[in-house]
Amino acid sequence: MEENKPIRLVIVTGLSGAGKTQAIRCLEDLGFFCVDNLPPLLIPKITELCQQSGGKVKRVALVMDVRGTRFFGSLDEELRKLSHLGIKYEILFLEASDAVLVRRYKESRRQHPLEEDRSVLEAIKAERERLQGLRGAANIILDTTEMTVHDLKKSINEIFEDLDNGTRFSITMISFGYKYGIPLDADLVMDVRFLPNPHYVEELKNYTGLDDGVVEYLFSCKETKDFLNLYSDLLGFLMPFYIREGKTHLVVAIGCTGGQHRSVALAECLAAGLRSNYQVQVHHRDLPRARVEEIL
Repeated sequence: MEENKPIRLVIVTGLSGAGKTQAIRCLEDLGFFCVDNLPPLLIPKITELCQQSGGKVKRVALVMDVRGTRFFGSLDEELRKLSHLGIKYEILFLEASDAVLVRRYKESRRQHPLEEDRSVLEAIKAERERLQGLRGAANIILDTTEMTVHDLKKSINEIFEDLDNGTRFSITMISFGYKYGIPLDADLVMDVRFLPNPHYVEELKNYTGLDDGVVEYLFSCKETKDFLNLYSDLLGFLMPFYIREGKTHLVVAIGCTGGQHRSVALAECLAAGLRSNYQVQVHHRDLPRARVEEIL
């Protein structure tokens, strides 16, 4: 019988203004049955109904956040109940920087759910503190600070579109520049500033880690080859353990000074090595910014 077939359950939560509405629309487009602003007390009933749908509902996404006021406080308890019943779930947590969230609220002219007698910034800080434990339990964290709606949709699609085909674990490899800050959603961060910097080679300065000349320069150094082999082995060792612990998406960040040369080249090489076993996407966060600075 199909009626007891397990469903894929995703709990969507995170900071107000971080893009949960857009995320749920993306999941709906991927065939998820979606419910927004659901009181946590109703999670068991929703999952029961979906499991008894005769296989018609295979994917469920439930949005729960501080809009639920006093009902939201029971989320931890309801998630423990799901675990006790053997029902697997994933938590997708969306966040963004304080400055970006304030700007989004100012532009939308909407009130933050926790604003009351606070300023928008104070409300955001209160919400961030309140959600700290939930963020720590999240399987997937997406930082939408620098994302457009298109970027968010692409990320959601790449993480969730192949779940029914057995591809349940995906990796995002991010290159970044330390001068612009570490990515907020990174699970693993590696600093490659110890490698020779092509920025100081006149004929390579205005190229990037996507160009052959920069790649050839970096890999003419023994330490680059040694690092790639050692770090690839470490990632290969770690991935099965993350999967065993129920993680479905991992963000690996590779950083150099400006996010233009070393981190870009190494992120591409590491991603290529992982693609034989995992679904991998690469995002060069600061490459556009480096090019703009070059023009200026």
